[in-house]
Amino acid sequence: MTAADFEAADALLRDSVLAGRVHENRPLGPLTTYRVGGAAMRYVVVESMLDLRAVVHAATVGALPVLVIGRGSNLLVSDNGFAGLAVQLGAAFTDVDTRGPVVRAGGGAALPMVARRTAALGLAGFEWAVGVPGSIGGACRMNAGGHGSDMASCLSSVRVVDLYGDGSVRQIPVRELALSYRHSVLRDDQVVVQATLALTVDDPADAVARVDAIVRWRREHQPGGQNAGSVFTNPPGDSAGRLIDTAGCKGLRLGTAEVSSKHANFIQADDNGRAEDVHALMTLVQERVLATHGVALVAETRLVGFAAAASSSSGQRMQGPSA
Repeated sequence: MTAADFEAADALLRDSVLAGRVHENRPLGPLTTYRVGGAAMRYVVVESMLDLRAVVHAATVGALPVLVIGRGSNLLVSDNGFAGLAVQLGAAFTDVDTRGPVVRAGGGAALPMVARRTAALGLAGFEWAVGVPGSIGGACRMNAGGHGSDMASCLSSVRVVDLYGDGSVRQIPVRELALSYRHSVLRDDQVVVQATLALTVDDPADAVARVDAIVRWRREHQPGGQNAGSVFTNPPGDSAGRLIDTAGCKGLRLGTAEVSSKHANFIQADDNGRAEDVHALMTLVQERVLATHGVALVAETRLVGFAAAASSSSGQRMQGPSA
């Protein structure tokens, strides 16, 4: 995108309903759970469908690159930042409406909040999400999951806006999303504004007890602090954490980033750390696991502003030395 193109797109934003609310050079690190990374040239919180359509107009007519942040729990932004518009869904996209076992949750709603609320209402099937610090929209896009379940187990449909479209909302049934392990056909340029969940009726006390048990398990087995959860997807029939640990990477440090000594599939970033260190450590872990086990780990973390190498591997067992 040329400077002239960016100025034209910027003018579209200034002349829209977003006028006065678009921030320049907004640091993105504090908006992610890694808390590292550079700034976005422009940043805005959309509070309505009208706001979102203004973003779509600037993206489509002005060819403006757009990054939807979500809750930043699965995102690593380069220290060079993002040369475009970073967008977050505001409070208007966090509503949760329950009608019996059918739950309609806004794309910006926090997964732990939805899990706790549905459990308290005696709805089962979403307890697993209490330990995933992401948004409903991001969870749909990557088919997030944990504790033996995932979005595919309860998702009925999504309402989506294409950033490079006409601003209209499309309802997509789950059968068209091709959900599989940490995958869907939803693209980065599609914003999930609402998801419909199909849960089951249960005793509230039992559902809340399962939520509390999951919270306890995660506190005991997974690190807190500045990380983005699981860094790599599990290869078929194996565990990424086991492969990383047995490749001698647990506790491995590179600059301001370290493989967690509590769980090898977590990378911790230091206060005031560098995204480049996290990315370089991801690459080093991949290289060591490949050399030790012959397995190419695939990054679960969404990388922005980096070369594609760290996330482009097939994830299948490859030629090479094995344990």
